Amino acid sequence: MFEKLLSEAQFKETISQDQPVFIKFYADWCPDCKRMDMFIGEVLSEFQVISTYSIDKDQFEEIANQQEVMGIPSLLVFQNDRKLGHLHSANAKTPDQARAFLEQFFNH
Repeated sequence: MFEKLLSEAQFKETISQDQPVFIKFYADWCPDCKRMDMFIGEVLSEFQVISTYSIDKDQFEEIANQQEVMGIPSLLVFQNDRKLGHLHSANAKTPDQARAFLEQFFNH
């Protein structure tokens, strides 16, 4: 479901796309990330063509800091090198919260 971003160059290339892209910042040790993984696939399936990526916050701390990712999981949407939206971890606990965030950028 999520393509893992494995380098800073890959991250930069991904966020420069003409279409909005969805990136989840996570960490392997994060219980809230695992909880989100249980519902995010179903939520994403409700939307037409979404490019989905994930990036490990611990492996790419500099990118996380640049993007103001303070908590995980954090959901971000980028297009043409611009951050269009950021759903912070405190507000990303339920399917409804994730769905409402995605509806701002993607069509059902």
